[in-house]
Amino acid sequence: GKDRIIFATKEDHETPSSAELVADDPDDPYEEQGLILPNGDINWNCPCLGGMASGPCGEQFKSAFSCFHYSTEEIKGSDCVDQFRAMQELYPQEDENEEKEKSSKDLEAIPMEASAAKEEKGSS
Repeated sequence: GKDRIIFATKEDHETPSSAELVADDPDDPYEEQGLILPNGDINWNCPCLGGMASGPCGEQFKSAFSCFHYSTEEIKGSDCVDQFRAMQELYPQEDENEEKEKSSKDLEAIPMEASAAKEEKGSS
């Protein structure tokens, strides 16, 4: 198939490698150079983005983040609210009040179950 198996002998391992290392090109835009490239562009390949640029909302993220990066407004990014809102709509968050109610109901159920179990043990 697509895989190739190569067996190495003891002699193969005793011979020094002849591989040559190539120096990194500081102008290579695909090298890991941090979030911002030397020319000021965004490095979408930066691992610091955690895959956001290529994830399910990649295009929306790129649009919003680019807007923020190049924003010249007094409050940086204030002109980008619509782009961030569009991205946020892809992942709606639960309302905080709903989350608190849900967790408090879960906590209320635990003591009732525990006390019911104790009563069953005691009655036998």
